[in-house]
Amino acid sequence: MARRQRREASTSKQELVPLRDTCESCNGTFWMAYRSVRTITTLDDVCQLHLTIRRCHNRACPRYRQPYRPEEEGRWALPHGEFGLDVIAFIGTLRYEKHHSVPEIHHALCKRGVVIAERTVTNLLARYEELVALRLSNRTSLRERLASQGQIILALDGLQPDIGHEVLWVLRDCISGEVLVARSLLGATENDLVPLLEEVTGICQHLAISIAGVITDGQRSIRKAVAHVLPTVPHQLCHFHYLREAAKPVYEADKHAKKELKKHVRGVRPIERSVEKRNDPEAEAIRGYCLAVRSALTDDGKPPLEAPGLKLYERISAIATELPRVS
Repeated sequence: MARRQRREASTSKQELVPLRDTCESCNGTFWMAYRSVRTITTLDDVCQLHLTIRRCHNRACPRYRQPYRPEEEGRWALPHGEFGLDVIAFIGTLRYEKHHSVPEIHHALCKRGVVIAERTVTNLLARYEELVALRLSNRTSLRERLASQGQIILALDGLQPDIGHEVLWVLRDCISGEVLVARSLLGATENDLVPLLEEVTGICQHLAISIAGVITDGQRSIRKAVAHVLPTVPHQLCHFHYLREAAKPVYEADKHAKKELKKHVRGVRPIERSVEKRNDPEAEAIRGYCLAVRSALTDDGKPPLEAPGLKLYERISAIATELPRVS
């Protein structure tokens, strides 16, 4: 879609010049051909890049009259892009680490002063996924990273920032933290996940590294896919999901206990109203205890490690023990 209004005026300027002055094909001299101006929007400002473009004038050279652009240009933005790599990285971080939706990412960028359309956020998100896929295709660095381990512990999980949208499936090594495969899929069935596991298996075979175990959240389709591709590899439920499932009966019992406890401490508000206009020490003490009870009732804790029902019982018991002493 064509731009309907002018871009913001640039707030900074950078001069970029190629580092090479000789052609890599014929070793002839690179002569300056022309200058180009490119405007890049970053997270901090709008920068105007002044580029020096060089060419080889040797007619026998295979790079004859082909433009040679400054090497540093790639550090700023992708070819033909208007937004910097820092903007793309910021969008990818909010999407897949913070699980923000596209409108939320657009709002966060606007809050930082970046003028950008919501549709452009979607387009840059696709560029981010392409860069991740390109990074994962670099088998040399992957081999160097995993060579000393000899084996990997494979973790499989899906990230879905928006309900009903594509899910980013990430397969990574738990030992090194290296991401092996990342793909966006519309479905999460066994047939969708089997190709991902087969791709990881092929990568490990190519790198001569064995898969010692698999860790997932226990989703049925994932279990079937792992059993299909890696039938002899131990498959373990993620500790977080395991503890969460194991704590469910305790959480439900604690929730019921807290509900029953609340029945015995109702009527705090009428007591507060009865001493609302009094300023004597006794009224101040009553208001303090009422505030303590109200605070105990609204503190939910952090289940399952901090059970709210047990926490309420301890605080109410402490208040009940203190009352006879001051009365």
